[in-house]
Amino acid sequence: MTNNDIFKKLRVALMLRDDEIVDILKLVDFQISKSEIGALFRKEDHPKYVECGDQILRNFLNGLVIHLRGTKENPKIPKEVLYSAKKTESQPAKTAAKPAYKTRPKKENIPDISYVKYKNKKKS
Repeated sequence: MTNNDIFKKLRVALMLRDDEIVDILKLVDFQISKSEIGALFRKEDHPKYVECGDQILRNFLNGLVIHLRGTKENPKIPKEVLYSAKKTESQPAKTAAKPAYKTRPKKENIPDISYVKYKNKKKS
């Protein structure tokens, strides 16, 4: 398994975009552009494929620790960081204008199961 494979799997597992990866790398003072990140995630047979070096992966992992845990002075709870990232992605943007009418709540179709006549009764 190559460094590119590890980097790709972390990106998918944490649902990170290229700009978020750039921000994570900035936490450890490592400058890289979005186009260079994109070259790391290409297929190996692509002409613009770049092999991920140990330095890039090491800095990403160190930045990821700071991103999730925070620093000693300003600690974070990793679960909250991951939850807030997922929450912002899954919620659609709210519109400012609301409809002028009120909608009634839908009635649930719950069948009455108090008495059920069975078709296949056992004969005794």
